[in-house]
Amino acid sequence: MPERQLRLSGLEPFILTPDIPFVNVGERTNVTGSARFRKLVTNRDYAAALEVARDQVENGAQIIDINMDEGLIDSKAAMVEFLNLVAAEPDIARVPVMIDSSKWEVIEAGLQCVQGKPVVNSISMKEGEEQFRHHAELCLAYGAAVVVMAFDEQGQADTCARKIEICTRAYKILTEEVGFPPEDIIFDPNIFAVATGIEEHNNYGVDFIEATRWIRQNLPYCHISGGVSNLSFSFRGNEPVREAMHAVFLYHAIQAGMDMGIVNAGQLAVYDQIDPDLREACEDVVLNRREDATERLLEIAERFKGDGGTKAREKDLSWREWTVAKRLEHALVNGITEYIEADTEEARLQAERPLHVIEGPLMAGMNVVGDLFGAGKMFLPQVVKSARVMKQAVAVLLPYMEEEKAANGGSDRQSAGKILMATVKGDVHDIGKNIVGVVLACNNYEVIDLGVMVPAQKILEVAREEKVDVIGLSGLITPSLDEMVHVATEMEREGFHLPLLIGGATTSRIHTAVKIAPRYHQGQAVYVTDASRAVGVVSSLLSPTQQAAYIDNIRAEYVDVAEKHERAEAAKQRLPLAAARANALKVDWTGYRVNAPQFLGSRVIEDWDLAEIARYIDWTPFFQTWELKGVYPRILDDEKQGEAARSLFNEAQEMLARIIEGKWFRPRAVVGFWPANTVGDDVRLYTGEDRAEHLATFHMLRQQVTKRGDRPNVCLSDFVAPEGVTPDYVGGFVVTAGPEENEISARFERANDDYSSIMVKALADRIAEAMAEMLHERVRKDLWGYGADETFEPQELIGEPYRGIRPAPGYPAQPDHTEKLTLFKLLDAEATTGVTLTESMAMWPGSSVSGIYIGHPDAYYFGVAKVEEDQARDYAARKGMSLEETERWLAPILNYTRKEPASDAA
Repeated sequence: MPERQLRLSGLEPFILTPDIPFVNVGERTNVTGSARFRKLVTNRDYAAALEVARDQVENGAQIIDINMDEGLIDSKAAMVEFLNLVAAEPDIARVPVMIDSSKWEVIEAGLQCVQGKPVVNSISMKEGEEQFRHHAELCLAYGAAVVVMAFDEQGQADTCARKIEICTRAYKILTEEVGFPPEDIIFDPNIFAVATGIEEHNNYGVDFIEATRWIRQNLPYCHISGGVSNLSFSFRGNEPVREAMHAVFLYHAIQAGMDMGIVNAGQLAVYDQIDPDLREACEDVVLNRREDATERLLEIAERFKGDGGTKAREKDLSWREWTVAKRLEHALVNGITEYIEADTEEARLQAERPLHVIEGPLMAGMNVVGDLFGAGKMFLPQVVKSARVMKQAVAVLLPYMEEEKAANGGSDRQSAGKILMATVKGDVHDIGKNIVGVVLACNNYEVIDLGVMVPAQKILEVAREEKVDVIGLSGLITPSLDEMVHVATEMEREGFHLPLLIGGATTSRIHTAVKIAPRYHQGQAVYVTDASRAVGVVSSLLSPTQQAAYIDNIRAEYVDVAEKHERAEAAKQRLPLAAARANALKVDWTGYRVNAPQFLGSRVIEDWDLAEIARYIDWTPFFQTWELKGVYPRILDDEKQGEAARSLFNEAQEMLARIIEGKWFRPRAVVGFWPANTVGDDVRLYTGEDRAEHLATFHMLRQQVTKRGDRPNVCLSDFVAPEGVTPDYVGGFVVTAGPEENEISARFERANDDYSSIMVKALADRIAEAMAEMLHERVRKDLWGYGADETFEPQELIGEPYRGIRPAPGYPAQPDHTEKLTLFKLLDAEATTGVTLTESMAMWPGSSVSGIYIGHPDAYYFGVAKVEEDQARDYAARKGMSLEETERWLAPILNYTRKEPASDAA
């Protein structure tokens, strides 16, 4: 059965999915809301009236509201004629229509000629339930969704209680008696004017918002709409103030659940860009926060009368008077997209060829961006926004360039070089790779991005076909290190000479020097620390004058790095496995008792609130994703990075608000608990409290490096009670922000908005990590309960002041990624969360986190580091795997020369 979502259509389908936070219903084709439209219809100037409709669609209206209720107009005839004309205009008719009238005969006439699935606005119980049922049944028969006004026999609902009462009554009639699909019901709980000077009106904004919140929580699948312009009726003639009031109201109403509204899509202020004093005054009025709110808004409104608001908003637009080349540079440096299409077109008309616009003012502007970035005066988030502007400018020019290319039989645009980039086979993480690609593209390199989970053979095939100059590999998980070695080996075997760039969270200069570079003698592997270094590295590698000397220096450096690493490893003394076990952590289990969890086995956790998750976000790694180094919140006041960090953080908050309001992600999780005890270095799980039947085993690795003093050689099994000593338990979990991030990110990419695409993925990662933190807290305080008396605030949890740990397979305390197979099987994670494991044990979607729970008060995180062959053999035997297969997965931590596997690397 399809999901219960509002499905409308014009010539194109429109589905109100959780990805759409708010539906703009265009109001300017309403004779009661637009004097201009009323005049055009009255004068039968339908050609100009159609332009009004077209403007609404172009300005972002996803539905157009058409109302012909005017005393001097034959409403029924006008509705039919206009709808028929709209039907002949594909660029207007592609969006659904809202047939708006207080007269049923006008509505029905519109229903009989409209295309697709419309919305009827509106029906109500003002004439009693019988008439209400009749109109609802006809709407159902015509296949229309319906707006239901909070209006009954006693009149319009003005208080929160009355709005709830009427909407609840209407909902029951529609769903239980008429059989109306609840997802096709749109309630309008009445937006009334505030700041009228009448005390009874002061709470109208709050009444609507609170009623909206209750309706969305208690009347499943329905929607909320309203005529937003009604709110600011008291300030007619002062458009800046009206726009500010509308933006403030929508900001709060959307958070409460309002997902549709009749607004002028082309005239809506951006909440964060409203004058701070005006915004505060509007909030005081809308939220009824103080008794003198109306007087204060009236006072401040004087500043915005006439041209005041316009001038205030245009005070930073003096750059619009500059030459087009300087305007393009300013837009690129400041990441301003608002005027880029018009300015690019102006530049094209002045240029001899469209290509000259790219090679001239656009590249000149990007050179300024590159210089500022290189000088540390711009930061990565700002550069990615500059790339968004550049992409949108190029999109304007491409049709003309293609036309010219067809006429001339080819293109003569010269790039600085062609770069192929890919996340290697088995790995799904691509945020860093995408950022590097954007920065390279900003500097006139042509980037071919093959995406994620790309096998070596495809990388090499495309490299040959496209005649690329450089190959770049990215990866996050440790098996990707081995896959990069495999790609380098294949490049050597197939005779490649191209430079090979290596990057990603688990990569390093040491690994590149020791493991990858020695496999690729015919070319050069180069480790790239971050996006800010990528341009310099590629430029040096491709420069005819610098290349030879640069590669010679890299080779000499890597030989030195490899030799030092070998000497350092040789100097480290490691214990035989038996001696390491003899030096295990000594825990006094006498008298140790731990609470039994609330349940055994696994349980799906469904009650996720994105707004609540957001409270648990650790923002420091978010800034690191964008290569801003520092600890949140101190980074916001950093002398050098502070301005960029604040701008990035504010835009992240804006997108996070959109994610929450629109429910862009559907978080899901599964958690489980099992009776458990340690057997040697392993943790054995049982089916029940009697511990008679073995269920599964988590295999653990022990530190073998020689420790000073009495420091132990730790293994995760040391923190779980030994078998036969006392009952103990372990837990496990998988959480994910959901797969939605991939499609949302792709949509932004298709719109030439890499900045927003990367932002979505970065926030999805933070949401997944916050979920893990939030679920762990719930485990400690409730589901397992050993920390029931905790009182930490969400941001305090970042320092891990609590009891217990949640180590993850593939991370330092247990570096073997294959332990995820056991965890996922125990939790039935793929079926319960949708998270899958790639062949390299990466989790997909990438914004997912998994791990096990250990509750002992002495448990802590550590790194296993290098292991010797005796432990590798012992571990292979315990897992029932061949030594060769075990070595494959433990390759990054082996302290001996591993055997070459017979098959391809991971």
